[in-house]
Amino acid sequence: MKILQLHNKVPYPPKDGGAIGVWNFTLEFAKQGHEVTLFVMNTKKHYYNIKTIPKEFTKIIKIIAVDVKVPITFFGALFNLFLSNKPYNAQRFILNNYKQKLIKILVNNEFDVILLEGLYLCPYIETIRKYSKAMIVFKAHNIEHEIWERFAKNESNFFKQNYLKILSERIKVMETQTINKYDVLNTLTSRDANMFNSLGNKKPFFVSPVGIDVSHLIPQREKIVYPTLFYIGALDWAPNQEGLVWFIRKVWSNLNQKYPDLKFEIAGRNAPEWFVKILNEPNIVHYGEITDAYKFINEHAIMLVPLLSGSGMRIKIVEGLALGKTIVTTSIGTEGIDTTHNINILIADTAEQFQKQIEKLLSDKPLFESLGTNAIKFVKKSFDIKNITKSLIEFWFKNLKKK
Repeated sequence: MKILQLHNKVPYPPKDGGAIGVWNFTLEFAKQGHEVTLFVMNTKKHYYNIKTIPKEFTKIIKIIAVDVKVPITFFGALFNLFLSNKPYNAQRFILNNYKQKLIKILVNNEFDVILLEGLYLCPYIETIRKYSKAMIVFKAHNIEHEIWERFAKNESNFFKQNYLKILSERIKVMETQTINKYDVLNTLTSRDANMFNSLGNKKPFFVSPVGIDVSHLIPQREKIVYPTLFYIGALDWAPNQEGLVWFIRKVWSNLNQKYPDLKFEIAGRNAPEWFVKILNEPNIVHYGEITDAYKFINEHAIMLVPLLSGSGMRIKIVEGLALGKTIVTTSIGTEGIDTTHNINILIADTAEQFQKQIEKLLSDKPLFESLGTNAIKFVKKSFDIKNITKSLIEFWFKNLKKK
């Protein structure tokens, strides 16, 4: 099968959840014998020189990148608010140079499947239809408008809250207008599939969670420093910032007083200056971007994922489970992962509950051990990239025959 995969950033190196979710499938498509072309936007924020991607990957994946300018500016947002009906998030990625390169690729190549990685690639469907007969697959990484609805709900500033409401409403309109323009819908969770169906989806859909290479993620529980609390994730992503600020202000201050020797260690790239200042608290260690995420995860004990907003699937949670981590998160954090509270994860939705679950793990090491052991078994059963990709390709083949 010839696959053209479109994404709005270079998903290599696969360090954050979004990049991991795209790259793992790109690589597995190629490993399973499919001809893969990855066509991406190379933004200043996530710029990566694709010539430095190791040859072991570039010899099996054709990677094409277009340098684009998609800055987020106050005046850009203001201009968009009053002079456009499109969401600012999406309008930034509607780019003529990317479109023109896409046309050249489509004119000079034939593809069986064109995979759109996320809502913000859907404005290119019209161009794809004009120049290709390929089956168009929209992979919804989340329910995009839901992220911004949740932001608005949690925002106390009146002006920010109203702006976020307008943004979420515009994104919902865009999502609704995109429905059924594609040939096949892929979602990461059953919940998201049900949401799209309730919004009017009539196209064939398939739920394919983010798969991971379970042979690559090797738990090293003997290296754990117990007890330690840790967090790892992109620190320029608003839901991560929001959750950590909430945890530090509502939970950590109490924990630090009660357990003065306890450390909370944070790793993640692109933390803005205002956020770094918030991390400057007693016994919080901020590492910034680290070279080996799996080593960091393996060496720490209790993984915290305090998510109050966001949508879709949290890939870092799946990776943490695969590495045998004992994880405390919110109900939003576990959406689409089908974990079981007190069996392979701990779920807490208030500051009091979050503190209680952490204290339980600090005082009950057998519980800490059993949760980690069960987590490994759960991921091996449910998130093997080889099996997920094989099922996804079979679904595509089935629908190609109908097209």
